[in-house]
Amino acid sequence: MNAPDITPQGIGLIAPDITITDVIAHPLTQKLPKSTVTSWGTYEHVSIVLVEIRTDAGISGIGETLARFAPKAYAELINTTLKPRLVGQPAHQISAHWQSMRRALSGRSGGMLFEAIAGVDIALWDILGKAANMPLWKLLGGEGRTSIPVYAASINWVDDAQADAELDAYLEAGFPRIKVKTASPVGESCRRIERLRRRAGDAIELCIDSNWAYELDEAVEVARALEANGYFWFEEPLKPEDEAGYEELRQRCTVPLAAGESNFTVDQARRLVQNRTLSVLQPDIARSGGVTETRRMADFAHACDVGYAPHIGMSGIVCETASIHVASAMPNLRMMECHSDLSPFKTELADLASASMRQKDGQLSVPTGPGLGLEINWDVVERLRTP
Repeated sequence: MNAPDITPQGIGLIAPDITITDVIAHPLTQKLPKSTVTSWGTYEHVSIVLVEIRTDAGISGIGETLARFAPKAYAELINTTLKPRLVGQPAHQISAHWQSMRRALSGRSGGMLFEAIAGVDIALWDILGKAANMPLWKLLGGEGRTSIPVYAASINWVDDAQADAELDAYLEAGFPRIKVKTASPVGESCRRIERLRRRAGDAIELCIDSNWAYELDEAVEVARALEANGYFWFEEPLKPEDEAGYEELRQRCTVPLAAGESNFTVDQARRLVQNRTLSVLQPDIARSGGVTETRRMADFAHACDVGYAPHIGMSGIVCETASIHVASAMPNLRMMECHSDLSPFKTELADLASASMRQKDGQLSVPTGPGLGLEINWDVVERLRTP
C-alpha cells in the first residue's frame, strides 16, 4: 500500500509522520484605532505573539499567544524553552506536546507559560487540520454548526454621550446582543445599566462586564440593577481568586454569573463550574492552553450543565478564528464575544475579515478552509513586529 500524500493540499488523511522542523515566535504590537476603556484603565497599544510552526511536509501552522504586554518576553520563552521540546517530534501528538510544554516550568499552572503554550497548541491543531484537509471544527468532531451566535463587545466605560453613540453603532450594525463595560462608582454603573436599557429597548439583549471592579456588597447592588433591567449575565464582578465571594454573590442575586477568561486550566474552573455558581464559563483560547485545554474546559462545563461562551478581548484574527472553530464544535455553546476594535490584528493580519465585519444579525459563519482556514499576510507581520 502506498504511503499517503502529505503535500500541503492534503488528501483528507492525517499523515502520522509529519515532523516539526521549526518553531518561530513573532512578537507584534499595534496601536488600537479606538481606545478600549475598562475599569482597569485605557488601552491604546496592545501586543500579541504569533507562533509559526513548520514541518517537513511543507505544512505550516499558525497560533496566537495572549501577550498584551512584553511580547518579546513571551517570544523568548517560546523560542528558548518550548521550541527544543518540539523540533524533531511528530506534529500530530498534540496531547503529548501539551504535557511536555507544561513541564517546562515547575509550580502552579498559569501565567506566561500557559499563554505561550496556547499559541503553540493552536498552531499544532492548524497543522493537523491542513494535513487532513479539513476545517478545525470538523476535525474536532463536535456539533458541526456552520454559524454561531455572537454578541457585540463592548460599550466602553466612557461618558454618556460616547456610550450612547457606541450603542447606536452596534444597533445599526444589526447586533441583537450587546455587552456594556461598567466600573466604580456603583451608583454610576447602576444608572448606566438603566439608561442603556431604556435606549436599547426590551428587544435587545444586554449584559455587563465589570473586569473585577467590585467588592462583594457592591456587586450585589449592581446585580439588583441588572435584575431590574433584564440583563442576561453579570461578567467578572469579582476578582477571579475570590471563589467564596462568587458563591455568596450567587446566593444573593438571580442574574446569571459569567467568568473564566482569567483561568488557565480546567482545574482553575472546576469549583465554580461544578457547583454551578457560574452559569457561563468564558475561557480565552489564547490564554487557556489553546484548543486542547479550552476544549477540556468546555467539555467539563457541559458535563456540569454550564454554558460555554468564548472570550476574545483585544486579540487578533488567529485567536478569534480558533475560538470560532471550537465554539462550532461544543454542545453547550451559548454565544461568542465579537470584539469590534477593527484593529490591524483583526483586519490586516490575514486574508479573513474580522468577525465584527462578517457577522449578520448576530450570526457568524464558520470558516470552511483546512485548519483554521486563514492565511497570514507576512508583510503585515513585518510591519507590526515589536521593535
